[in-house]
Amino acid sequence: MSATPAGSIWRQPGQVWAVAFACVVAFMGIGLVDPILPAIAESLQASPFETELLFTSYLVVTGLAMLVTSWISSRIGAKATLLTGLALIVGFSLLCALSGSVDAVIGFRAGWGLGNALFISTALATIVGAASGGSAAAIVLYEAALGLGIAVGPLLGGLLGEVSWRGPFFGVVALMAIGFVAVLVLVRSGDEKRMPMPFSAPFRALRRPALAVLAIAALFYNIGFFVLLAFSPFPLGFGAMGIGLTFFGWGVALAVTSVWVAPALMRRTSRTAIILTTLPLLAVDLVAAGLVVESPAALVVCIIAGGLLLGIMNTVLTEAVMEATDLPRSVASSAYSAVRFLGGAIAPPAAAALAHAFGDTVPYLFAAGAVLVAAAVILVGRGTLAHIDDEGEGVAEDAAAILVGDAT
Repeated sequence: MSATPAGSIWRQPGQVWAVAFACVVAFMGIGLVDPILPAIAESLQASPFETELLFTSYLVVTGLAMLVTSWISSRIGAKATLLTGLALIVGFSLLCALSGSVDAVIGFRAGWGLGNALFISTALATIVGAASGGSAAAIVLYEAALGLGIAVGPLLGGLLGEVSWRGPFFGVVALMAIGFVAVLVLVRSGDEKRMPMPFSAPFRALRRPALAVLAIAALFYNIGFFVLLAFSPFPLGFGAMGIGLTFFGWGVALAVTSVWVAPALMRRTSRTAIILTTLPLLAVDLVAAGLVVESPAALVVCIIAGGLLLGIMNTVLTEAVMEATDLPRSVASSAYSAVRFLGGAIAPPAAAALAHAFGDTVPYLFAAGAVLVAAAVILVGRGTLAHIDDEGEGVAEDAAAILVGDAT
């Protein structure tokens, strides 16, 4: 998000590219299962509610693990944390691919979430510490990896899902194994400076009023995010490739507004003003999705339009969190992520249950209501958040520490 000298982003040491590649694959996992949700439901004779628990188990464990990742990495070092996370993702992705029941896949996705939390929470600090061209170049590279992973994940899931619902899981195994070897060989660990983090730090952070307001708002915002992402494959009625292409468009839209549009907006107006404008627009988009849910083409338009708004929200909320307190970014990230992931965990099964009871329109109305609650929380707490609209030094660098959490 900061200005970067032309070409500097491409002149990086091998360890930066190793971690960046693994980041792309890790971020692909966010949308990888989206195209195969209907196929999993059919092949494993699971209900949509059971299938949506693939997101819930993953996000609950990721969120809870975020509370301890900074404590772990500050003791065993960044490289060991990265490798542990990658190894867990490889192992649990393989177990998902070999599973014979939806309950097993749900359980193994939880293990995948633990690995993802360990890896992602450490990847940014590793890239920033090793990148050449300054930290601004490192942040741009990290955000590029995030955008590429989010966009490509559903597309790859669709391509491999056309062969079998197991295909995307095997794809993650292969790509993450390559990432593991690259990190093992290329990332140096001898010059790490370790500063042990107190275990209680993220819990104490939530006592800060500004951070608590933003975390609660993000919890409700993530309900809207994950209803759009995780529930929409069912009413679309497409095959794996159709769903994959739809959410490829969604991911591209999200990446474009996250990396370019949101920073441009923040140069012109305050963060709280952007949030209080974007959230109601997102609610309108979700209501529209509910009203046109019977038309796949119209629903696709709403999904991609939603991606544009979600990208803005992700970046602006992230920067707001990093401006909210003077805490170290790892502590703020852990506390904020643990709360907001609860919204992502609640949304998919709740949407499936509402659809079963009342029809496919109601989940989108539920999501719109949750997004408006998020806006109300920001509006009520605006006095507490006044200082986040002040210009701060290096905010863009700190913000990327939790950018991925807002995209999941």
